[in-house]
Amino acid sequence: MAKSLQFTKMHGAGNDYVYMSGFSQTLPLDLPSLATQVSDRRFGIGGDGLIAILPTDKADARMRMFNADGSESEMCGNGIRCVAKYVYDHGIAKNKSLKIETGAGILSLELTVENGLVSQVTVDMGEPRLNAEQIPTTLGANPQANVVSHPIEVLGHRLFATCVSMGNPHCVIFVPEATDELVLTVGPLIERDDRFPKRTNVEFVEVLARGEVRQRTWERGSGETWACGTGASAVCVAGVLTGNTDRHILNNLLGGQLRLHWDETSNHVFMTGPAVEVFSGLWPLPS
Repeated sequence: MAKSLQFTKMHGAGNDYVYMSGFSQTLPLDLPSLATQVSDRRFGIGGDGLIAILPTDKADARMRMFNADGSESEMCGNGIRCVAKYVYDHGIAKNKSLKIETGAGILSLELTVENGLVSQVTVDMGEPRLNAEQIPTTLGANPQANVVSHPIEVLGHRLFATCVSMGNPHCVIFVPEATDELVLTVGPLIERDDRFPKRTNVEFVEVLARGEVRQRTWERGSGETWACGTGASAVCVAGVLTGNTDRHILNNLLGGQLRLHWDETSNHVFMTGPAVEVFSGLWPLPS
């Protein structure tokens, strides 16, 4: 067995992961444990998690995404853009239109290439899932109904939750100011609230204009992250459902900007944003 694993550190708008390719090497079976080790920002490489890029006969590549705590998530919007960049830049598939298999299905991506390298990626995030049972959440009396501006109270804060699944669960809360108290204290309590049986990602969103918002995210299994692509997509949908925003928005996140469009004809959400390769190296395996 190899004594080390090749890795590449990448980020999309500051949402950073360690990427390992299963095309050029055999990855360990215990990816959850590997994720917790490499994600540690003091004793590991550092990141919001681990993303494995794997061969598949269904698409150009398959991604498996693990949070920093080792839990596996269905999808990562910023992560899939970086997977597309890796697949193109490293010669796995030299197409400007790619398909990537995820736990939320096969998604289509369009690449912007500059000087032979991918700089921006547009992802067809698919259709949002809106009824409570699909998300899943037990907020509201009817599991077949949408959860829009549903009142919840946490630590004395009366908040209004709009729930959206983009292949993974999101609880979007529009607030006058996304404070540290809300994100870092209230966020983790909502993540693990019993009314979200698979836990949930939590977005606190300030509306700057009909076409612009500012988002902070408490991400399921990782804590606050500098960006969340599925979360930004959920915010775009929630903004329309609540009447706060238009269908085209610019989303300002801690790590950069994403452009979102919830298309009225197809019902699909499209996300455009950067993908950046930071450095590569070798991760030693136990002897």
